[in-house]
Amino acid sequence: MIKPKIMQFKKINNTTIAYSSPLDNSIKSEHFSPEYWKSCDKIVGSSCGRRTTWFVQQRQKPWVLRHYWRGGFMAKFSDDLYCYSGIHQTRPIAELQILEQMHQLGLPVPRPIAAKVERVGLWYRGDIIIELIENAEDLFAVLSQRSMPEALWVQLGSLIARFHNHGVYHADLNIKNIMLAEDLFYLIDFDRGELKTPKRAWQNTNIARLRRSLDKEKGKLRSLHFDEQNWQDLLTGYQAIIK
Repeated sequence: MIKPKIMQFKKINNTTIAYSSPLDNSIKSEHFSPEYWKSCDKIVGSSCGRRTTWFVQQRQKPWVLRHYWRGGFMAKFSDDLYCYSGIHQTRPIAELQILEQMHQLGLPVPRPIAAKVERVGLWYRGDIIIELIENAEDLFAVLSQRSMPEALWVQLGSLIARFHNHGVYHADLNIKNIMLAEDLFYLIDFDRGELKTPKRAWQNTNIARLRRSLDKEKGKLRSLHFDEQNWQDLLTGYQAIIK
């Protein structure tokens, strides 16, 4: 496993901005605000999950701007504040770093751009900017509209095995975090992701998480184009690559 490039940090008062490429050192705090991009007429789209993720037009490739929102029980107390225990332990910086490592390994993930952490006493809130994977649909959207050929299911299994061989643990491997663009798959959303020693125990748990996601969505949408043969094709691709 290679070491990531040393991230560069800029700190202004209670805000820290991290970036891994000198090309991104001009990014400022306002670039993490949807209101800023709206005022520049640069918002070109959005995606709504728990909250809105914004797509921003840039000269080269569009960016994705995502704020970190709390879920579950803790969201009742604060919707976006997390306990601060050091800059490298913050969720935006951790995700930026693991994306950088995977990007250097040549794994199909969005290119990381920058992350922002704003201290609020003992707490922090954060944002991340990554490149948009253009002309991509998530796997749920794909399977809602059409079936996938056997070769793509095998390719998907092989792809997940590549990540696992490098020790990449995706904390939320579900069909909405798998993107398909021009018959190539990408994984997104590595919040709480980890780099681990490859072991079958956690790898099998990760694969089982994906199967539960497929079954859950199939239970809600009976017309979803997924069946047991599709899963066996995915496992065929996975077993052929996993070490």
